[in-house]
Amino acid sequence: MMSLLAMALPAQAGERLDRTGEAVVVYTTAQGATRQMVRSQVAALSEGHALTEVENSVFVEPGRRFQTFLGIGGAITDATAETFAKLDDARQAELLRAYYDPGQGIGYTLARTTIHSSDFSSGSYTYIAEGDASLASFSVEHDRRYRIPMIKRAIAAAGGTLPLMASPWSAPAFMKDSKDMLHGGKLLPQYADAWAKYYVKFLDAYQAEGIPVWAISLQNEPMAKQTWESMLFTAEEERDFLKNHLGPTIKASAHADTRIVVWDHNRDMMVHRANVIFGDPEAAQYAWGMGFHWYETWAGFEPMFDNVARVHDAWPDKVLLLTEATVEKFDWSQVQRWANGERYGTSIIHDLNNGASAWIDWNMLLDETGGPNHVGNYCFSPVHADTRSGELVYTPSYWYIGHFSKFLRPGAQRVSAASSRSNLLATAFVNADGTLATVVMNPTGQPITYNYYVGTASTRITIPAHGIQTLLR
Repeated sequence: MMSLLAMALPAQAGERLDRTGEAVVVYTTAQGATRQMVRSQVAALSEGHALTEVENSVFVEPGRRFQTFLGIGGAITDATAETFAKLDDARQAELLRAYYDPGQGIGYTLARTTIHSSDFSSGSYTYIAEGDASLASFSVEHDRRYRIPMIKRAIAAAGGTLPLMASPWSAPAFMKDSKDMLHGGKLLPQYADAWAKYYVKFLDAYQAEGIPVWAISLQNEPMAKQTWESMLFTAEEERDFLKNHLGPTIKASAHADTRIVVWDHNRDMMVHRANVIFGDPEAAQYAWGMGFHWYETWAGFEPMFDNVARVHDAWPDKVLLLTEATVEKFDWSQVQRWANGERYGTSIIHDLNNGASAWIDWNMLLDETGGPNHVGNYCFSPVHADTRSGELVYTPSYWYIGHFSKFLRPGAQRVSAASSRSNLLATAFVNADGTLATVVMNPTGQPITYNYYVGTASTRITIPAHGIQTLLR
């Protein structure tokens, strides 16, 4: 693994961020570079000059504050945990350090997992015996082999606290009209209460393992009929299940503080889903926020970042978070494809700028096949383990995510940041310790020199072609 350099010392709380005379610390990642996330300093901020229209500039105004940042993380699926278990002790320690250490790694602060199986499991399973509507047989024994041990180690690596979100892909087959965990199907009304209690059983079981669950989503991708575990809810069905079953059941349990996230699907239909669920006060009282994914681009459509802003503007009291993203159609020969990283950088910048408070990637670790996956839906992950050699392979996605997760810390507030030209993307946050972190991305094939303005003070910075930078002040 390429080692990451320690972060710069933070600015003191209350310090003027547009003060002149101090250098800006820059971390740079670029296509073709022999080392990534390289630390350097640029000329100190000085009084800004008279601008011309042809210049590239990034303008940051720290006084204009927006949403509070919750964090960035990735999913510990069965596939991730099974692959992790195949690594030797040194590589396991390396992976945990690479993801969770904010100094030597990229400082993940959130996690996601599944409620029983998903496609990224070696096979389908639930936590109960088939037909057990009483849930008397409920047990997470399956997860104790791989997943629970890895989650515990991740929590320890993250310093003892790692907010965990859990999502179901399907109810047990007997609870569905299709009698199949795969291929969609709907929850049968007579099992709505039992299914709601299933979430509580899961929360109880993980709590007993020493793993508190911070949030649950009602259903992963409720409009997708997949060849793997999937279950369908219309907007009205999701609203009513939340209002009449899941919400009251969670509230009456020992886990009343567990946050409930709705939708957990693509940006394309999130406005309609928000209008239906958040527009019903009885349902909305149970919905802490809305999760979304990035797969609306699967058919060649452009990412619908504006829909994130539309939901944020209409329902500002609801937290928005990307809860899953991955590059599909795995090909080992393309594991270092730079465009995969740029897709992450583009999405994170736009999602944060449009009001998202958190960003959770999909599988943290997969093997050299892009799995294991029991239906052949092989995908890329930021880090792959070549189980033939035992080596870890860090992809461009890892470095791009790291430019955010390492430097934007929970509790930060987004501030106004804008580029004067479309050839640069930018976002900026002020951390709780006073550090100003600005991420600038250049997706073009040419290096770009730009003015970096903080208030009225500025300096000149050059970003390489196909590069991403984090600027610390």
